[in-house]
This record gives sequence, structure tokens and C-alpha cells, in this order.
Amino acid sequence: MTSTNEDTDTVRAALRGLGHGDPSVRLRAALAVGTSPDEGSVGTLVERCAVEPEFSVRELLTWALTRHPAALTVPALLDEVRSERARARSQALHTLSKIGDRRAWPVITPALLADADEEVARCAWRAAVVLVPEGAEHGLAVSLAAQLGRGGHETRLSLSRALVALGEVMLPVLDAAATDPDPRVRAHALATERLWRDPDAGSGFAVEEAKRTVALGGGGREGR
Repeated sequence: MTSTNEDTDTVRAALRGLGHGDPSVRLRAALAVGTSPDEGSVGTLVERCAVEPEFSVRELLTWALTRHPAALTVPALLDEVRSERARARSQALHTLSKIGDRRAWPVITPALLADADEEVARCAWRAAVVLVPEGAEHGLAVSLAAQLGRGGHETRLSLSRALVALGEVMLPVLDAAATDPDPRVRAHALATERLWRDPDAGSGFAVEEAKRTVALGGGGREGR
């Protein structure tokens, strides 16, 4: 048997291992596929991302996809972003953020940024700040700010980090949000500004501090 045939057999065995019942076997299989990239593996990797229950295995599947040419992976991942399955959407977005190919930007729609599934929305926010083309940052900041006040601690923190990653372009948007009639939006905007000024500050403390500020009647931003 030639070395080429041996390599092909190894890849095929690894791909079969992605569906094994033992997560440690799936982990080793994903590592093997990523170590020996093969264009025939992309479809199986993408399909497995949509159903893989273990976080560590999903992370290795994403890594394996990044080892393949973007010309092959990005179109397949864009199809997954449009899937009805939340996990398929979230993992595809996560992988697109790791690949960083801005040709994927058009899939980041306002509807996706407002996805009803919070994990999908968080992945969309993270992907958006990586993929946003130059000159579109302000529009993205407006779309992200429309989600201020949403969800629990992890969701709020994820959104705040996405806004902070956009840089100063998001500050006028926070100005407007800090006077929003909804106290949850005002609190989240204030917490995000604090995170911007001091990235090392405890985000949970910042949120609670902002809530107290609103409770005391302070709606606007503090002077800098």
C-alpha cells in the first residue's frame, strides 16, 4: 500500500471516529483530521460541529476547520449559519470568527445579531467585531447597542466586550443608550463604558454599580 493510500485510510478512520460514543475518541479523531488536512474532510467536520455535545470536542473541530483552506470552509459554514439548528448556527459563527475571512461579513445581519437563541447571538456578536469591514463599525455599534439590557450576566458581558472591541466609534452610541427610557439599557450602557475605561474592572461589579446609579436617578454618563 502506498503512503498516499495509507494517509487516506488514516483520514477515513479519523472521520469515522468523529461519530464515536466516547468523547475522548472524538477528541483524538478531530486532532487527527486537523493534523492531516484533507479537503474531503470539510463537510464531515462542519456536520459534526452542528451536533457535537462536548465543548472541548467542538473547539478541536473548529481548530481542524481552520487548518483547511478558507475557500473550502467559509461557504460550508455560511450555509450552517442559515440552519434552523441553534448549535449549527452558533458553532459556524464561532468558527468563522476564528478563520477571520471578511468575505463572510454579509451573513452578519441585524436579525442574526438579535437571534432569539442567546448562544447564537453571543457568537454572532463576537464574529461581527472580527469580520466587520473598515467603515462599517458605526453601523455595527448601533446594531449591537440595540441588544443592550438583554439576558443575564454572561450575555451582557459578551455584548459589552463586543462593543468595547469596536473602539471609540461605539462611544456616541453608548451616550445615546445611557439616556434610554429602559433602566436595563441604561445600566448596561454605563457598565459597558466602565469596562471600556477599565478593562480589568470586574464586570459583575460594573453592572451592579450601574444599576445603583440608575436607581439613584443618574441616567447619563459620567464626565471623563
